[in-house]
Formats: sequence, structure tokens, C-alpha cells
Amino acid sequence: MINTASLEEIFEAFNSLRVLIVGDVMLDSYVWGRVDRISPEAPVPVVTVQRRELRLGGAGNVILNVRALGAEPIICSVIGTDEPGDRLIGQLQESGLYCDGLIRSDSRMTTIKERIMAGSQQVVRVDTETDQYISESERNLLIAKAKELIPTCQVVIFQDYDKGVLSPEAIAEITDFANEQGVPTVVDPKKRNFLAYHHTTLFKPNLKELKEGLKIDFDVTKTGEFQAAIDQLKARMSLKGALITLSERGVFIDFQGEIHRFPAHIRQISDVSGAGDTVISVAACCVALGLAPRFIAGLSNLAGGLVCESLGVVPINKQRLKTEAIKEALL
Repeated sequence: MINTASLEEIFEAFNSLRVLIVGDVMLDSYVWGRVDRISPEAPVPVVTVQRRELRLGGAGNVILNVRALGAEPIICSVIGTDEPGDRLIGQLQESGLYCDGLIRSDSRMTTIKERIMAGSQQVVRVDTETDQYISESERNLLIAKAKELIPTCQVVIFQDYDKGVLSPEAIAEITDFANEQGVPTVVDPKKRNFLAYHHTTLFKPNLKELKEGLKIDFDVTKTGEFQAAIDQLKARMSLKGALITLSERGVFIDFQGEIHRFPAHIRQISDVSGAGDTVISVAACCVALGLAPRFIAGLSNLAGGLVCESLGVVPINKQRLKTEAIKEALL
């Protein structure tokens, strides 16, 4: 616990953390080109390719954010034995990242999302993926690998994109083991497993996910209605805390007996892609250090806003985040 530490000490302490990320890792492929004509075969633009780029996607963006904070990220996931799987591992290895938590499956394709871009305009996205749950034997391997790694880590992030790596059975067993080991669990949920994350430490849906997950509607501007939804969420899943991202309304945290709401920072928004991945990464590292709920929410909110100033999915800049945190007097 370093609640009384200075910002310099906190940002330095991030460097000592090992963070286990369990969930759906994928590849983001970008094809940039120009459009000069319409195809004679169909009323669609013809994109003349100028360059291609491959990036880590899904839980891979959380890996990059965790590393950008100075911590050591460890991915635990299931990918295919296909060529995109080889390329994904190549991306990790080129970045000097830990790959031993990856399980290769002969029966599963590696998720790859290919975006065709004309200038800064996305023309089409092509997804090669499956959302079927991994097999029972693969699930057992995933659980065993997570249990092997958890004792060496200070926090576990469940990064769920509904692609089938995480199932209610895997979530329950990994969470129970982490709790036995005294390792906190931080969750970025999606719809299918939303209500499966019982007894986790900090649960981070966005507003839309919260309404859909609980199958309720409420007015977020009415404090009583919103707090009632949070109370229902925490009670239904026996959560220790909830961090709700509210888009242009900022963030809300209810954790360790504290309730805080931070407005969004006024910024020149270029792209909101990946902001949630940045928020979960910062929040998890703060939870691992035992920081106060007010600081967890404040720094996560600041980080999410900063990455929205950049076009595309980019990890947080640690030095800039620290500078902004000092300016905002978060401590």
C-alpha cells in the first residue's frame, strides 16, 4: 500500500509490477491506400495499396499499455496454429514480450481484423475470427497456465472481447485462485460473460455495457438512479468495486467504501478507439499498488482522455501522463 506516496514514487513503482492479462488477443491489420476510381465490377471504390501495417489488437492493446506504464505484461490466451498466429507471436517477440502464456490450438483460427483505409477514411473492415468457446481441454490448459503465472504477478486483468477464450467456468476458477493468492482481479467485460465475474476486485464496464448487462435503463444524470444500478451490480456479483466509464461524462468509481465521479477532460478528440484499454491498464496497475480509489479513477480518466487525442489505437505515453497528473494535482 503506497497511498501516501508521491506521484514520482507511484510512477516509479509501476516499473516493479507484473500484470497477467487473460483474454482475447488478436491482430489488427491496416492497409492504407488511395482511391482514384470506382470498380467496373461493382459500385465500390478501388483502393490502390500504398502500405501495410500489422499491430497487436484486442488484449494486445492492453499489453502495450501496461508495458508503456513500465510494468511487465504477461498474456495468457488461446490462438491458432495458423499463419496469423505465427505473426501474432512474432509481434510479441519483436517487442520483447513474454509469449509462454499463449496456447496454440489446431482447431481454432487466430482473430485478425483487417481495415482497408483510403487516406484517413476506413473503407471496409474484414474480420477473420470465431466466437465459439475454446474446447474443454483448451480451457483446462488456459486455467492451468493462469494458475502457474498468478503467484508471480501483482494483478490479473480479464480482457474479454466475447471471442470465446473466456468462459464462465474459466473466469470462476481463475478468479477463485487469484483471490486465494491475494492477487486482485480487474475486469473489462463484454456482453456474453457480463454476469460471470463474481468476487472480482474492480469491474469496469462502460455505460452501455452496464445497462445491457443488467438489462435495465436509468438516467445517468440522476444520481439516485445511477447509484441504484451500481448497488445492484455490486450486490448481484459480490464485487469489491466498480469503475464505470461514461464517455464524455468522465468516470465513476465505487470502491473500498469510497464513491467519486470525475468529469471528462476537455480535449481535442481525434479517435476514441482503445481508450477503454488504456483505462483498464492504468486502473489495474493502480489497484496492484493498493492506491486510493479517488486516485485510481482520476488517473484512469486522465489517461483515457489523453489517448483520444491520437488517431488510431495507441498506448499511453507515461511521461505525458505523469506531467498531466502533476498539473491536475491528482494527489
